[in-house]
Amino acid sequence: MANPEKMPIDFMGIRKIAGVVSIVLVIASIGLLAVKGLNLGLDFTGGTAVELEYAEAPALDEIRNTLSEAGYENFVVQNFGAETSVLVRLSDAFDDELANRVTEDLRATGAELELVRSSFVGSQVGDELKEDSGLGLLLALAVVLIYVGMRFQFKFGVAAVVPLAHDVIIVLGVFSLFQWTFDLSVLAALLAVIGYSLNDTIVVADRIRENFRKLREGDSWYIINESIHQTLSRTLNTSGTTLVVLLALYFLGGEAINNFAIALIIGVVVGTYSSIYVAANMLMTMQVSRDDMMIPAKEGAVGEQTEDEQPPDWLNRM
Repeated sequence: MANPEKMPIDFMGIRKIAGVVSIVLVIASIGLLAVKGLNLGLDFTGGTAVELEYAEAPALDEIRNTLSEAGYENFVVQNFGAETSVLVRLSDAFDDELANRVTEDLRATGAELELVRSSFVGSQVGDELKEDSGLGLLLALAVVLIYVGMRFQFKFGVAAVVPLAHDVIIVLGVFSLFQWTFDLSVLAALLAVIGYSLNDTIVVADRIRENFRKLREGDSWYIINESIHQTLSRTLNTSGTTLVVLLALYFLGGEAINNFAIALIIGVVVGTYSSIYVAANMLMTMQVSRDDMMIPAKEGAVGEQTEDEQPPDWLNRM
């Protein structure tokens, strides 16, 4: 039998500790969401939208600083089509003078701009977005369960969905803890986290299935440990290169995509951990074995070849 002591890292040896850590993080995240909730952005809560047209492309950070100094809170500044078109979204209730006040405050800095239009986005649209986004996340998890269950085996489907739910809940918990703004860009990041974490989990699951069929020695504990070691370099390289890009986006991409980048950074770190520990932990808990990986024998294949499996006559005459 293969000797597990030769492995440099005994991943499954500390699986119970990892399981406790995951459970604590998930429960803490759910508690934060229940007590503090999410700091929903204007995409979900509604507010006033003011569209401005500048004579020259402005610096968005300067606009944000000007609005902050003028006393505005909970606003979003972003380009709207062309670089000279700027959309300012505020949580303030809509009135005829609000757009004019914003325009005058920005003109006071010496910028040349014109008010194009202003409008109000009601909370009903935000409520619909919250419902649709929640249903979208649940649908993504359900599709993953069905796909992985059909592609591998039902136990692997469960072991793939649980880490995805684990990753999403923890990312939401961190946003609730620090009260970072949760808007549509963060929702998009959560969907990207699901795809990224699923890809990592599928790579590990495929190697586990392959080793269950290939290795003649070793129990489930050894085979899962060996599979994680074989895919570890690929997992760390992928996560490392992805994090380099995300860190560049966070520090250099500007305030508009900061929340998107930080959600992905947390998701990649947690997703890498869950693909190693949570998914494998679930397989160990469900007692996956070599029998689960056996390819069903064709009817009539035991003892002798069936007529369909007999070699053709031309081959026998060679």
